[in-house]
Amino acid sequence: MIKTAMFTTAILLATATFASAGSLGRPCTSAPQSQWLSLDAIQAKVESLGYRVQKAKLKAACGELYTIDKNGSRVELFVDPTTAAIVGQL
Repeated sequence: MIKTAMFTTAILLATATFASAGSLGRPCTSAPQSQWLSLDAIQAKVESLGYRVQKAKLKAACGELYTIDKNGSRVELFVDPTTAAIVGQL
């Protein structure tokens, strides 16, 4: 019973850490907004990688895209708004 509780706690902590890493907890870029791509351009670049974008927004100097991947799974992507490079995901 104790081992199960410890294992569950470890999984929850790992998941929380991954979520924090994925959502970055920090900006994706320090470049000025004048150097950012448009939201449409970011979306197009992500779609060219095989994702189907359902919703996209810019938040805290990071593009947040809610997508469906090639396998049909939902994936939240965090992208650098200057390059549309994926820098994290959930």
